[in-house]
Amino acid sequence: MSALLIIIVLVLAGVAIGQAVRIFEISNALKGKDENEITDDDNKRQGWYMLIFMFGMFITFIWMSASYWEVMLPKSASVHGKEVDNLMAISMIVITAMFVVTQPLLFYFAFKYKGKKANRATFVSHNDKLELIWTFIPAIVLAGLILYGLSTWNSTMFRPEDEEPMIVEIYAKQFGWNARYSGADNQLGYANVRNIAGVNVLGVDDTDGASLDDIVTTELHLPVGKPVLFRFRAQDVIHSAFMPHFRVQMNCVPGAVTQFAVTPDVTTVEMRKEQDVIAKTATINAIRKAKGEELYEFDYVLLCNKICGSAHYNMQMKIVVESQEEFDNWMSSQKTFAETL
Repeated sequence: MSALLIIIVLVLAGVAIGQAVRIFEISNALKGKDENEITDDDNKRQGWYMLIFMFGMFITFIWMSASYWEVMLPKSASVHGKEVDNLMAISMIVITAMFVVTQPLLFYFAFKYKGKKANRATFVSHNDKLELIWTFIPAIVLAGLILYGLSTWNSTMFRPEDEEPMIVEIYAKQFGWNARYSGADNQLGYANVRNIAGVNVLGVDDTDGASLDDIVTTELHLPVGKPVLFRFRAQDVIHSAFMPHFRVQMNCVPGAVTQFAVTPDVTTVEMRKEQDVIAKTATINAIRKAKGEELYEFDYVLLCNKICGSAHYNMQMKIVVESQEEFDNWMSSQKTFAETL
């Protein structure tokens, strides 16, 4: 019923605006004015509108920045994530600085140089000095950001050399995730979708000796401070493995293996004690409590960042970052691939 009332109100508002415009046109015709003629008063009015819009835009920008800050991600939980946050901060500072400088000039010039019948345009072919400035400076700034971004990307993409990383496969399918640990030999056995049958949901080759100690799970546990090399596969369509708290994302492509390396440096328990996380959790739980829903406890998550189908929203997997001892205890409670055959 409320939706119908809203539609009726919108239709009536449209009719009212149309009638007001029609009355304005008839009024101009009775006064002998050409409705298509642009007068100095029209230009002056539009110039002031530009200034009013500029102030409104900046007020909205400040309000949105303050509001969205409350729902931003907490601090990075990985070593390289701090570089990603720095890159993001530097990029936003540059963008905001340019926004604050150029937008007031844009709207001020629209006001200052508004049309007047007595004015005549001045032809200027070009200015070499200005063209050099607005070409050279942006090129230098962009080159710096690109080089910094490539350095950050390389530190994520390639396996670390100072310590042998633990190899973990992340397997995506509509609509869920599986993790496969490489076991004591730290080598993943061969797998292919053609081998999927029964409990072998990842298509692991049981004739490959490296497969026998692999461990398949539906929850991802990681030891804090230990480099992890993730390798990604997909069964059906392109998915995107997104670990927002680690600041990493990688496409999972059917028929191909992609990878990135990450070193988590904040345990789940430690992150839950962060004041920022406590405040965000309290806000979420206040909303959930009002709706009569189960209360939320912070956890790291693996999400799919591609719209991969009708149940895309179900693609979430809990990630637990814990001490090496806790991780070893959890691993010892899991069955190897050989034990599931």
